[in-house]
Order: sequence, then C-alpha cells, then structure tokens
Amino acid sequence: MTVPNVLSGIRLVLIPVFYYLLLVAHADAWAVAILVFSGASDWADGKIARLLDQSSRLGELLDPAVDRLYMVSIPVAFGLRGIVPWWIIAVLFARDALLAAELPVLRTRGFTALPVLYIGKAATFALMSAFPLILLGQWDAQWSRVILACGWAF
Repeated sequence: MTVPNVLSGIRLVLIPVFYYLLLVAHADAWAVAILVFSGASDWADGKIARLLDQSSRLGELLDPAVDRLYMVSIPVAFGLRGIVPWWIIAVLFARDALLAAELPVLRTRGFTALPVLYIGKAATFALMSAFPLILLGQWDAQWSRVILACGWAF
C-alpha cells in the first residue's frame, strides 16, 4: 500500500460515483470536481512514486489501467448525457484500438507494452484537461462559453 497506489485506487472507485453524479443526480459541479481530482491525482501519483521511490508492480499495472478506464468511461458518460457527439467518441476509441492492435507487432520486436512517449503523455494530459472544461462549459452562463471553447481546444 503506497500513496500512489492509494490515489489510483481512489480514482478507480470514483468512476461509478462520477457516473451517478453526471447521469442520475445531474450534479455537474461535483462531477467536475471528480474529474479535476482524477487528473491531478494521476499526475501526483507518478510524481510521488518517483520522488519517494514508491514504485511497485501493482502501481505499474493499476495506474495505466485506471487511466484507460477513465479514457473509456468519461467519453461514454458524456455521450450518454449528450455532451459530446458519438462520432468524436468513436474517433477516440479508434485511436486506442489502433494502438492496441500494434501490441502483437511490438511484442515480436521485444517490447512488452507500448513505450511511454512524450506525445502520449501530452495526449492524456489534453484529454484529462478537456473533460472537466467541456463539462464546465455546459452551464448556462457567459463564462461557460469561453471554458467550453478551451475544452474543445484541448
């Protein structure tokens, strides 16, 4: 039980809470708070693991698994709520499917997983920034239009 693993575990538990808040309770402010916490804790768990030398095999598996679950579940929730068009969600999923389809080829060349690249980290950062901004942009206020544009830019 390391701090990074606890943060990843909390993020995992918050996925169904997010679904409830967004789709059932329509408590968008709390749903945004979960997205912001999830994005910040995703960054923090990696930073803490490196700074405090708290890396573990569980963390190596849990953190990317929770990230993938977020990258699948948040767009689906947005689609169900009508916040994001389904064709955009299909593009996001197609990108992940193409990356997953590369794994067998990479394994023949000695890789066990896709190498972590700066561009992949940037893409994850962009999506984790876009999700709460797009949700904030759903409010009926002038400021929310600017936030929504920033979210779509990400």
